[in-house]
Amino acid sequence: MDESSSIPSYLVDEVLFSEPSGWVHASVQFASALLFTGIYVYFGVLGDVPFDPALFLAVAASLSSLAESLPKERRRTAGMLRVLGILVALALIALVLLAPEHVLPR
Repeated sequence: MDESSSIPSYLVDEVLFSEPSGWVHASVQFASALLFTGIYVYFGVLGDVPFDPALFLAVAASLSSLAESLPKERRRTAGMLRVLGILVALALIALVLLAPEHVLPR
């Protein structure tokens, strides 16, 4: 198999398994997780219309926040948390495409 036909491993190493970015990026992700949680609670409790996509996005942002807040030497753990966050977001996309009646409000 030719190397040019696959995803370059350096790209995966540099993007997914890079050193955690630190508290600035972690705080932005954590703030977005709080925002999505607030949206979920507002629509679910006060509005009586559950909005499940906000919960998916809150979990994805929380995983990303946790990944960015780890120490610099925890590259592999940060990468796995980033991958899990991406998988949660992809699960939301798959649910919206395959079963929108279960995810989107009526």
